Amino acid sequence: MASIKNLKKDINYVLGDVIEYALDVSTLKNATEKGDAIIDEAIEVFDTLIDKINEKNVENKKAHFKSINADLEAKAKGLVEKINSL
Repeated sequence: MASIKNLKKDINYVLGDVIEYALDVSTLKNATEKGDAIIDEAIEVFDTLIDKINEKNVENKKAHFKSINADLEAKAKGLVEKINSL
C-alpha cells in the first residue's frame, strides 16, 4: 500500500478528472442541470473518502485503506457511467 499522501492525491486526481469530464460532456449535450448533479455527487464522494482516510479508530489500517481505494474505483466508475448516459 502506498502512503496516505498518495491515496489522497489519487482521490483528488480521479474525482477532479471526473468533474472535468462531467463539465465537458454536460456542456456539449446541453444538460447542465444533470451535469451539476453529477458534479455534486462527485464532491460528496470526495468528502466521504477523505473522512474515511482521516478516521483514527481503525484496527487494520492496511485493509481499511485498500477498501477506500476499492470504493474510489467503484464510485468513480459509477460516476463516469452516469456521465456517459447523459
